[in-house]
Parts: sequence; structure tokens; C-alpha cells
Amino acid sequence: MTTSTVTAPAAARPPRTATVPDPARQRRRRRLTQWGFVAPAVVFMLLFFGYPLVRNVVMSFQHYTPKTFFTGDAPFNGTDNWSHVFRDALFGKALWHTLVFTAGSLLGQFCIGLALAVFFNRRFPLNGVLRSLILLPWLVPMVVSGIVWRRILDQDTGVLNSFLDTLGLGGHTPWLTSPDMALFAVILVNVWIGIPFNMVILYGGLQEIPKDLYEAAALDGASAWRTFRSITLPMLRPVITVVLVLGFMSTVKILDLILALTDGGPADATQTLGTLTYQNSFVQLDFGAGAVAGNVLILISAVFAVFYLRANRTEGK
Repeated sequence: MTTSTVTAPAAARPPRTATVPDPARQRRRRRLTQWGFVAPAVVFMLLFFGYPLVRNVVMSFQHYTPKTFFTGDAPFNGTDNWSHVFRDALFGKALWHTLVFTAGSLLGQFCIGLALAVFFNRRFPLNGVLRSLILLPWLVPMVVSGIVWRRILDQDTGVLNSFLDTLGLGGHTPWLTSPDMALFAVILVNVWIGIPFNMVILYGGLQEIPKDLYEAAALDGASAWRTFRSITLPMLRPVITVVLVLGFMSTVKILDLILALTDGGPADATQTLGTLTYQNSFVQLDFGAGAVAGNVLILISAVFAVFYLRANRTEGK
């Protein structure tokens, strides 16, 4: 007689319940991921922008000399550097020249760049070739442009005076040697250098304006000036803001062009805050005074940036 054994059924396992993710943990993980992407940029900004800025501010309150590089001894002298720089008559002249140079350069670059952008916005033969040629001044290094223009504007052997003499307009203009003409000549050279940048950015903005708007304006009988004023300028406003801000930032601190053209002369007629910082720090080796002039230049840029951000915020609302 055989006996059969019946195995008892295994105990039924309870069904698995889906684990609900912890919202707090997800938020922490997402935040850590975000900081992981941002951290390299923050470290870069702190090392290459934050530290030099703080160090420059501290240096403006120290008696910093070439000996300090070896001894590390730079005693604080309070506001002596600031009072010394502000009492110097050259500082006032440099500040005024900086404002005139920046305003004149921005005005000339923007107006000519906008005119060229509107001109090239139409289709005609050799459009692309001409636009490429206009970009050449932008591609040449600033120092090279300054040296070339110094030869062109030379009073005795310059090409410009020779050309004016051929036309009977007088060929002995002291472009770079007269205190009354030097700043004007430097502004003209900087305008020539900055035109391509303004033209390229504004031309890109014009390409984004819908053509339907111009067709509707033409059907309504609007003149070219009315179309430009009512359609082109309002639609270009964001691009214009970017062009002016970038142009200001690159122009207000310009140094290499002025050094190549006039070295701040004649008779300090082209001395700006940028050249004054260079002269104090690396010619006279007065690093404290150079830091003061540099801080003033940074402060001007910061004030402009604040007005720009507030204007954009107001415009966005």
C-alpha cells in the first residue's frame, strides 16, 4: 500500500506595494544636480573676477609699492590714495575724456552701423561680399589698427593729409599732435573699429522682423521714414539695448587703442580712466593710485549696469 504525501501550499506572499518617492529627497537631489551644473561657473567667477575685484579694492587703501611684491608688507594708509587721486587735476580731465570718448564712439558706431544694416537688409548683387569686407576692421587686432591709423593720420607723411592736399582741402592737419584734435581723431578711429560689430548685430535683428509688417505699411501708404520709425525701431529695441550695453562695456575701459595712437597725449588730451590706471600702476608704479582709478572705472560700469537692468525690468512689466 502506497502513501502519497500532499505538500501544503506555500503561504501566499503579500502583493508588493509601490514605494512612494520622498518629495523632499527629490527636491534635494534636483537642487544638488542644479548646483552641480552651476558650481563650475561660480568657482570661475569667484577666482577670476571676484578675487581680483576685492583685491583691487583692498589695494586702493594700501601703500603698495614694487617692494611689496617681495616683502608682502603693504600697510593700510586709509583714504590717502583716494584723496591723492581726486585732488589731481589729471583725474578730472581723464574722467571727462572718458565720458566724451565713450559717448562719441557709441553714437558714431551705432548710427553708421544701423544705416549699413538697413542698407544691407535689401537684396542686391555682391551683398554678401561687401558685408564680409566691412567686417575686416573688426577682425584686426586693436593694437594693429592703432598702429596703422597712426601712420594714416601722421601730419607730415600720412595718407589722409596727402589725400586732402590733393583735393585742395589742406593737408597739414595735426590729427594726433594737436590737443584740440587728438581726442576727436581717436574717437573717429574707434568708430571705424566698432562699426562692423554694430552692423552685424543690428542686421541680425532686422532679419527677424516679419516682412508682413512692411507689406502692410506699404499698402497703407506709409513713407519710408514712417515705416522705419513705427516698425523698424520698435522691433529692434531689444537688439539696440544689447548693442549699446556691449558697446559701452568695451568702450569705457579701452586702453590699447589709445596707447597705440597717442599714449594719452599730447598734453594729456587723450588721457582716460583706462590710460590713467595704466600710467599710475605700471609707469609710475603707484599701485594704490592705479587701483583707485580702476575702482572708479568699475563703479561707472556698475552704475550703468544697474540702470540697464532696471530699464529692462520696467520694460518687461
